[in-house]
Amino acid sequence: MGRRILNDALRTIVNAERRGMAKAHLQPISTVMTSFLKIMKDHGYIKDFKVYDPHRVGKITVELLGRINDCRALTYRQDLKAKEIEKYTYNKLPTHQWGYVVITTPNGVLDHEEASRQNVGGQVLGYFY
Repeated sequence: MGRRILNDALRTIVNAERRGMAKAHLQPISTVMTSFLKIMKDHGYIKDFKVYDPHRVGKITVELLGRINDCRALTYRQDLKAKEIEKYTYNKLPTHQWGYVVITTPNGVLDHEEASRQNVGGQVLGYFY
């Protein structure tokens, strides 16, 4: 159920980017979605996001930069070991120069570079480029 919410939110962001909108409104929300957006913000793919009323249904407003080509959440479980992360990113991302795979690990939600640095594996949440 949680991955479906994340996938719907990411598709909303991509559609808003393609239409040239400055903001996207996401509802319902989850903590995993907030972590995913924080990674996107840290890498400069979105400008900022604000969470409204996180204790009930909640809403997130995302300010877009026009830099996202595509982002998706995997709706199935894909387990990755630490040594398989590099091979997986080469298969999923269109180039080796940009884009990130987001992985949920025992150390939290991380992008593939940070997970490789910490030498931890986990489950793939999704990717963006």
